[in-house]
Amino acid sequence: MQDIKKMYRTIMEDNFPNEMVITFGDQTLMFMKKAWKIPDEKTGELIEKGLRYGENPDQEAALYELVNGNLILGGCQFIQPGNGLVSSISEEDMIQAGKHPGKINLTDIDNGLNIIKYLMDRPAAVILKHNNPCGAAYGKTLADAYDRANMADRIAAFGGCLVVNRAMDKETAEMVSSNYLEVVAAPKFEAETITMLSKRKGLRIIRISKINELERYRTLRFVDFKSLIDGGIIVQQSPINKIKSKEDFLPARATYKGKEYVIERMPTDREYDDMLFGWGIEHGITSNSVIYVKDGVTVGIGTGEQDRVGVAEIAIFKAYTKYADALCFKKYGVPYKTFELEIEQGKGDRGALLEIDEETKRNKGGLIGSVMVSDGFFPFRDSVDVAAKEGVTAIVQPGGSERDFEFIIACNESDPKVAMVFTGQRAFRH
Repeated sequence: MQDIKKMYRTIMEDNFPNEMVITFGDQTLMFMKKAWKIPDEKTGELIEKGLRYGENPDQEAALYELVNGNLILGGCQFIQPGNGLVSSISEEDMIQAGKHPGKINLTDIDNGLNIIKYLMDRPAAVILKHNNPCGAAYGKTLADAYDRANMADRIAAFGGCLVVNRAMDKETAEMVSSNYLEVVAAPKFEAETITMLSKRKGLRIIRISKINELERYRTLRFVDFKSLIDGGIIVQQSPINKIKSKEDFLPARATYKGKEYVIERMPTDREYDDMLFGWGIEHGITSNSVIYVKDGVTVGIGTGEQDRVGVAEIAIFKAYTKYADALCFKKYGVPYKTFELEIEQGKGDRGALLEIDEETKRNKGGLIGSVMVSDGFFPFRDSVDVAAKEGVTAIVQPGGSERDFEFIIACNESDPKVAMVFTGQRAFRH
């Protein structure tokens, strides 16, 4: 019988050149292919290789680092050599290679950095899967931030990539080592943390020292390439998040048929804090997306849907599901689905499961008092209505819809009233 698992242990050869040169008119950028000497998983002998494989085990892939060139187009100066993050990972930085890294491992780290660059003012953690966050959180300490991000969606976090913005300490490392992750990236690893983390032999432990400098990457643009199936390429500037403080948000207002509509309740300081937190996370989520955040942690994340009310409802469903799972795990030490299966098999207390369901329903999956964040404007007021019904108290969205006045009416009609601000910019990510 064919060993299907074997394909995941494959290390693909790559036939990409060692150098890549891109010319933009009279300007030239030079890139060098990245490779590392990493012990072979079976023999322990050092082998020099770049990426394990691409998105799938049968795709060759290569990582390139910008080493020369200074691109300026239309007055915009793009990121220069010497600012490498993921593309500059060295053998010394790859403290434990685990299974030889592949494309997805590095793109997850990259998007983790893309998100956490907006969360540098306090300890923060983000866990990613398939280039989207599972959970993200601030914390009083790094351990607190990790615990909150993990409990926001323990289910999705399994086998994920963790990126933190403070040195990995012993308390956090002990918590991380008790879970199954594929990658852990931090600016530094304190004494004894490597020993704790390396208990997971397949874990990739990666130091990215420039995480300490991430805040300055908020304003650095890079050239974003999208390759088409016909061999063509679409090129664009990378986006810039212009929201830096609560003063950058715009009070929701609109004019329709000569009448002006103005939001009646402005956000509290706590809601503004969550708006800044959530809008930063939105820049790392696949569109269409709607997320709910509360007290510096994600409550429900909806990604990659075609209609906005649909993704708003999906994020609500996920909030309820993850809340119930977290309750079950804290009370009984097992996932909700495992507990449910045991009860179906006559091995557990159905009353205990009903208590979890009732508490989840009563607390509306943790959505009461949360902030709704949308990467694009709402086409209809139904998204606002479904959020208000779940106890959402504030909304941040780009604005600019023909029906902005309807959303303002919906917020003002809610009991209690819902606050809403506009960003004046969209955060689509495809």
